[in-house]
Amino acid sequence: MAGLFRKVYDWLMRTFWALEMEVTMVGLQNAGKTSLLRVLAGGEFTVDSIPTVGFNMKRVQRGHVTLKCWDIGGQPRFRTMWERYCRGVNAIVFIVDIADVELIPQAKDELHALLQFTSLENIPLLVLGNKSDLPQKLSVDELIDELDLKRIQGREVCCYGISAKEETNLDAVVSFLMKYATR
Repeated sequence: MAGLFRKVYDWLMRTFWALEMEVTMVGLQNAGKTSLLRVLAGGEFTVDSIPTVGFNMKRVQRGHVTLKCWDIGGQPRFRTMWERYCRGVNAIVFIVDIADVELIPQAKDELHALLQFTSLENIPLLVLGNKSDLPQKLSVDELIDELDLKRIQGREVCCYGISAKEETNLDAVVSFLMKYATR
């Protein structure tokens, strides 16, 4: 009987209370955007992930919430597309490789350039310092300082250290995103 109740409950949730949201993941190349999306969607982490050419999209189901996630390439030629894919989304996720400290200033410049677009005003920003499993990395506090996140105004900004490889802190990521789900 409990199994039947669960099926009816799930059907009711999907039919009447289902929530869907769009999220765009951006960041420099090799930050781990595709790996994170693969893991969130229930797949496995792979070391030899192929760089995203253009974009990819996956749907991630969490309870009655569907996250439609856009993963936009981080190579310089694709960064001009970031703003277009961030328009009208429920949240922007900016992913940084916290073990590659030489690229942090470039990541900061790209993030702040992206947030200057008026079309993206008020959209919540989630900054993820990926590769927290590596020994030589920035802490979350160092990342906040290096990216000058405290200067960002007019939107909610949150920052977590994560590891797509070890699936560290991914529940916090999903919880943050689900706060912004709309019907």
